[in-house]
Amino acid sequence: MFVYVVRRIVATIPVMAVVALFVFSLLYIAPGDPAAVIAGDQATPADVEKIRQSLGLDRPFLIRFGEWVWQIARFDLGTSIFTGLPVTQLIAQRIEPTLSLMVVTLILAVSVAVPLGVLSAWKAGTVIDRGIMAFAVFGFSVPVFVVGYILAYVFALELDWLPVQGYTPIAQGLWPWLQNLILPAIALGMVYVALIARITRATMMEVLQQDYIRTARAKGIGQRGVLFLHALKNAAVPIITVIGIGVALLIGGAVVTESVFAIPGLGRLTVDAILRRDYPVIQGLVLLFSFVYVLVNLAVDLVYTLVDPRIRY
Repeated sequence: MFVYVVRRIVATIPVMAVVALFVFSLLYIAPGDPAAVIAGDQATPADVEKIRQSLGLDRPFLIRFGEWVWQIARFDLGTSIFTGLPVTQLIAQRIEPTLSLMVVTLILAVSVAVPLGVLSAWKAGTVIDRGIMAFAVFGFSVPVFVVGYILAYVFALELDWLPVQGYTPIAQGLWPWLQNLILPAIALGMVYVALIARITRATMMEVLQQDYIRTARAKGIGQRGVLFLHALKNAAVPIITVIGIGVALLIGGAVVTESVFAIPGLGRLTVDAILRRDYPVIQGLVLLFSFVYVLVNLAVDLVYTLVDPRIRY
């Protein structure tokens, strides 16, 4: 197991190298000039060129890329063009809201989606099954920002049950922290719930047709034991896989959700950096998101061994 983990971690190095090259190249050829944005509308071409030289934007691509890779090797993601602060410091300031949102969304989505998927498979072909699948289609079809605005209007503006926007650090209390995350987590988790519920239903329906399920029922095991002790346990690998894949949905959806609910997290930082053409911040964030996704995939592979003794590395 230890050798496998080390091998997987080493394998992330070329993956991250390709991601770094792609991100740097994409931003290099993208339209827009951060020097022009910094200089303002009244600046002359000479002023813009001076800013480009001071930022090193006039140097060749390979030289800039080599310097950036060397910085990353020293765990230095560079300095923001606009704020003058290290990118690592900006990320550290914004990581708690995003991490909190993703954790709450993950817990909420899994705790709702898996039981819904099991219930839908158990009641296949009934009104309950069709209702759950209709909800899943709705979750896939409606954009995150639409769900977010509806939730904010109903539960924050009309009913005044929850805050409209903002974020309260967990250090200021568990309930104030959670209050600001309930609506964003529901909005972000809609697609995630729909995805997990559909996969859970499909996998459970396949497992429920197996011979050992009929044997368990013949032995007099109750429906709850058949569903959760036998069927769900054997259907866990595909469900865990889609949960891991869905982390990409959380990362991408966090950008929109944080903008809707004014949460000062990494998503908002990403949007602001893109609008400002703040290349070092964009590059650092994309690398961070890519690295997190690689680690999640590794964690999913390791969890396989806990739910299925037949899998060994």
